[in-house]
Amino acid sequence: MSLWDRLTGEFIDVIDWTTDDGDTMVWRFERYGNEIKHGAKLTVREGQAAVFVNEGQIADVFPPGLFQLETNNLPVLSTLQNWDHGFQSPFKAEIYFVSLKQFTDLKWGTKNPVMLRDPDFGPTRLRAFGTYAMRVEDPKVFLKEIVGTDGEFTTGEIQGQLRNIIVSRFSNAIASSHIPVLDLAANYDDLGKFAGVKIGEELGEYGLTLTKLLVENVSLPPEVEKAMDRRTQMGVIGDMHKYTQFQAAESMRAVAENPGGGGSDAASAGIGAGIGMAMGGMMGGAMQGQPQSGAATPPPLPPRQQWHVAIDGASSGPFDQGTVEGMARDGRLTKDSLVWSAGMAGWERAGTVAALSGAFAATPPPLPPQG
Repeated sequence: MSLWDRLTGEFIDVIDWTTDDGDTMVWRFERYGNEIKHGAKLTVREGQAAVFVNEGQIADVFPPGLFQLETNNLPVLSTLQNWDHGFQSPFKAEIYFVSLKQFTDLKWGTKNPVMLRDPDFGPTRLRAFGTYAMRVEDPKVFLKEIVGTDGEFTTGEIQGQLRNIIVSRFSNAIASSHIPVLDLAANYDDLGKFAGVKIGEELGEYGLTLTKLLVENVSLPPEVEKAMDRRTQMGVIGDMHKYTQFQAAESMRAVAENPGGGGSDAASAGIGAGIGMAMGGMMGGAMQGQPQSGAATPPPLPPRQQWHVAIDGASSGPFDQGTVEGMARDGRLTKDSLVWSAGMAGWERAGTVAALSGAFAATPPPLPPQG
């Protein structure tokens, strides 16, 4: 440092931090020999804290405000410097300005897939990514645990460590949540809050606090996503037979509108004829088994009458008309046998029932006695 810099440095008594590039978390105020005069003006702006360090030990911390550095507002430093008999000017101390604002839009994401067991797909690999925001909660702890003697500390120097913590805790959260893969999108907020609590406890050890954790996407492996897309397409298509007919009709329309677009006229005509034949076959197959318009359809056969017959004092049957007529021919049913059928008031002799008159018409009379 030149002689001019040394001389002008002794007259500088304003201590502040005004240049912030948006990523700087800690900035050390540079003075020649770290000498600070009695009565120097310290300006700490909103969203900042000023930390005095004496020979490697953290001393006093100043919140936002304008301060004139004297013995009464530097109690810790006065003790460390043994200023029992008044303020010594100038004195040596390092001053670190710590940004207390939120650092937003920081990225996180899984480097390797997270393995879990899904109730729908079985063992599944998932990837996730999102953003988070954090800020310094305790400047003294942050300087002690993370910054050390770094004169300018940015978010890029700590993002790797924070990302590892977030991914590890989020992986545990998503694996233990037992939420089906198809329902994850509806639970992004809950997953972010659940993982944020665990992550916040760990960041507190570094003097940091996690203000927000957002889950932007949880994705499946490409091959699983393709299979899901095909499954979705099948659900949208619905009836494959109707869809095939629709596709054939669309192809025929395209050929009719552009007969020469696919090549020569003969080739286009052949394509159109082939599609027409296929369409005709599908339509014919769809119409098979259906009655043609105007064709007579016979009515269903009427039900045959059923009979109950009294045999040896007990009801037997029901018997259809043919069976009863056969019983009349072989003699098991006579005109005096009692019969009953639906619609009759009661049991009647078979010979008196008009519906059975034909069963006895051809029955020969008994043979005359021989003598």
